[in-house]
Amino acid sequence: MSTDFQQARVALGARMRELRTESGLSGRAVAARLGWPQSKVSKLETGRQSPTMTDVGAWAEAVGRPDAAAELVGRLRTLETQYRSWRRQLAGGVRPVQEAHAAQGKKTTNRQSFDPTLVPGLLQTADYARAVLTRFARVHPSIRDVEAAVMARMERQRALNDRMRSFHFLVWEGALVSWLCSPAVLADQLESLVPWLARGNVRLGIVPFDADLRVPAGVGFSIHDGTLVITESWHAEMWLDDPADVALHIRAWDALAESAVYGSAAHRVIARACQALCRNR
Repeated sequence: MSTDFQQARVALGARMRELRTESGLSGRAVAARLGWPQSKVSKLETGRQSPTMTDVGAWAEAVGRPDAAAELVGRLRTLETQYRSWRRQLAGGVRPVQEAHAAQGKKTTNRQSFDPTLVPGLLQTADYARAVLTRFARVHPSIRDVEAAVMARMERQRALNDRMRSFHFLVWEGALVSWLCSPAVLADQLESLVPWLARGNVRLGIVPFDADLRVPAGVGFSIHDGTLVITESWHAEMWLDDPADVALHIRAWDALAESAVYGSAAHRVIARACQALCRNR
C-alpha cells in the first residue's frame, strides 16, 4: 500500500471522527445507529479500513451532518482515484475495468508503457487476452465476464490506428517466453507482434535478457502524456498524478529504454522466442 494512499485514508478517517465528536456521539453510539460492529467504526476512523461511498453517506446522516456527505464522498473519490483495489474494481466485472482504461486512452495522445511479464494489452491477440484474463481469475475469483472483457480490450486496440496518437511500448523478453497460454496461442501472439515493429505511430522495443540494464526490470507501468502513471500490484491498481511520482517513472522509463532494441534487432529477439517455443512444444 502506498504511503500517500495510507496518509489520505488516515486523513479521511480523522475527518469522520471529527464529525462524530463534534456531534457529541461515541463510537459505540454511531455503530448502533448504523448497525455496524464497533470495530468497523474504529478501523474507519484510524485509517485501517477504507469506507465505501455508501458508508460515508450513511456516516454523515448518522452523525447528524448530512451536509458533510459531499465532502466525505469527494475525499473518498480522490483517494480511490489514486488507489483502486482489484477487489472493488472487479466487483462489477472485468469489462468496466477495460472501459475505464479505454476512457483514459481517449484522453491520451502520447503513451509510453513497460511490460515485464505480459505482452501489452493493446498488442494482445484475442486468444492471448482470453488466456491471461482466465489465469488471473485464479487470484481474483470474482472475474466472470472474460469474454466481455476480451471484446472490450480488442475495441481499445482501435486507438493504435489513430495517427494523431503515439505509442511507445517496451517489453521485457521474459514476456515473450512466458507460457500464460497454449503454445499455439503464444506462437500466434509472437507472430502478431512483428508488424508493429515498423509502424510509424507505434514503437515496439524489446529489452533482451542479455541487455546491459541501467535499472532492474521492476513492475509494469504506463505513462500518459507525461502527467499520469498507471501501475499495479496483485491487490490494487494505482493511478498516480503527483509530479514527483510521474517524474520517478519517467526516469525509470528512460533507463529501460536505453536497454531496448528495435527493428531488425527486436525481430531477432522475437524469432529467438519462437525458436525456443518450437523446441519445447
